Amino acid sequence: MKIASMSASKILSQKIKVALVQLSGSSPDKMANLQRAATFIERAMKEQPDTKLVVLPECFNSPYSTDQFRKYSEVINPKEPSTSVQFLSNLANKFKIILVGGTIPELDPKTDKIYNTSIIFNEDGKLIDKHRKVHLFDVDIPNGISFHESETLSAGEKSTTIDTKYGKFGVGICYDMRFPELAMLSARKGAFAMIYPSAFNTVTGPLHWHLLARSRAVDNQVYVMLCSPARNLQSSYHAYGHSIVVDPRGKIVAEAGEGEEIIYAELDPEVIESFRQAVPLTKQRRFDVYSDVNAH
Repeated sequence: MKIASMSASKILSQKIKVALVQLSGSSPDKMANLQRAATFIERAMKEQPDTKLVVLPECFNSPYSTDQFRKYSEVINPKEPSTSVQFLSNLANKFKIILVGGTIPELDPKTDKIYNTSIIFNEDGKLIDKHRKVHLFDVDIPNGISFHESETLSAGEKSTTIDTKYGKFGVGICYDMRFPELAMLSARKGAFAMIYPSAFNTVTGPLHWHLLARSRAVDNQVYVMLCSPARNLQSSYHAYGHSIVVDPRGKIVAEAGEGEEIIYAELDPEVIESFRQAVPLTKQRRFDVYSDVNAH
């Protein structure tokens, strides 16, 4: 079985301006972290008022530390919004943006499990979906870093594709990008982009940050956005920075440095359409030879 080709009009309805907010955050003061995010979003909307989609970094509102996740965790319930949920909802509504609210530690009151969760809001401030990090960052790199999220966190159990008036986009979190299947699933559901709030460190970042962003983009002929915290050498976890937007051809169209910064990009449906016509992967897949990941 071959997958049918999709026209750009069904993937991305129009050009859309996006902003990736690379802020420090992650301090012990949750409200200060939230206020910092608000300051940067307000700045982004003043600098580029036609921005429609804003992305925050992974773990922006709490320390990125396994022994702190439970302490900072919140129940995500739209009917009884927690501190961070209400705060981000208000920002999305105020500026009339789609807001991918980085990630926050989530407590599931039914199971008492903690998740690393991205919360996504529409222009009215409505929580339209959430993505729990599927792949936990458990690594031991010799002479590099040892970090085990599973000491505190549980793994999510679903892929996430968000439907908006501009089209669909997929959401993953950091380590999720090393596994191509989530991006495949969203792309085959018609997503125009994959968005990963991410906090690669100064060991893994130089190795694979750019490579993985470009690979996921080229594999699926979609835009890919990685939003990192700014690097803070005073914290226990040193983020790589370099928030990035890559187009479907694998070209880097915007990239931050290491410090606090906002990067902007315009996503263009014509770029998706023209590259898919030039290199028609969607027409040439051989599901008679290998299984369609979307069928499982």
